[in-house]
Amino acid sequence: MEQIVEQGMLYDFYGPLLTKHQQEIYELVVYQNLSLNEIAEQNGISKQAVSDLVRRATAQMQGYEKSLGMIERFRRIRKSCRRLSEEAEKLRDEQEAETFRKIADEIRKEL
Repeated sequence: MEQIVEQGMLYDFYGPLLTKHQQEIYELVVYQNLSLNEIAEQNGISKQAVSDLVRRATAQMQGYEKSLGMIERFRRIRKSCRRLSEEAEKLRDEQEAETFRKIADEIRKEL
């Protein structure tokens, strides 16, 4: 399950950098959960070709993440928002707490 989540995150951030064909096949594997055989039959290619394409696309997107670090940055910002909300709950002044909660929500919406 964790692998699927990681593949989904990679695709959300870096999928647009893949070719159209890579995108189509990758989406069938990750989002529609089709088997390699099903995808191969639908696209008139071998199961091995599907497997190779998914492996190469994943490696390509992992390389982008290694260079750009967008997913890691996203996770750090999300964690900071969570901490900001938690700290807001500790404030005695409800108006200040609400201000901090709104700021955290605004940041989350941008993510």
